[in-house]
Amino acid sequence: MKRKRLDRDGWGFAHFPYAQMRVEMPEFCGMACLIRITGGEYCHWHMPRAGKVPVCGAGITWLQLIPEGAHHVLTAKFRRSGRVAVWYADVIDRVEFDEDGVAAFVDAYLDVIFSPQGDVKIDDRDELDAAYAAGELNQEQYQRCLQEGERIVAALCSDVKATERWCRRLLRYVKKHQHDEGVLQRNM
Repeated sequence: MKRKRLDRDGWGFAHFPYAQMRVEMPEFCGMACLIRITGGEYCHWHMPRAGKVPVCGAGITWLQLIPEGAHHVLTAKFRRSGRVAVWYADVIDRVEFDEDGVAAFVDAYLDVIFSPQGDVKIDDRDELDAAYAAGELNQEQYQRCLQEGERIVAALCSDVKATERWCRRLLRYVKKHQHDEGVLQRNM
């Protein structure tokens, strides 16, 4: 399993502000991280229903959410307009914190990618199966990954309009509180 920092250090983005905070609201409890990509060329994914979807580049904002008690990181990738372009959910084994306080997650291979237009793709199942076959994951971890993928689809993909409204409310909250005392901030 690969370990990934939520500030995406080493991903090739340059000069972007990062904020990481604990959120406790009636509709969400957990870790929220904000990356505002301030420069760079646009990178797009092509999806059957959504078409050409921007995922990074100047003006794109990533809101990363780790719900308390869940085994996933949901990244909502917002366009400049403030609308969600696409969601990417990494199924994870666990969350850790580095010495500098930045959260990191141990990726458990399986991903769920979905769009406001109704695209839903379960990605890297082959990698999950290969890791299990190689003994990198035990039976419990493997089953937890599959169940978490099913939970993501059921909870977030069944009503993407509601999911987008929820993400937009959380984005407003995080932006409002990103400079509060106790919020980890970095300029990468």
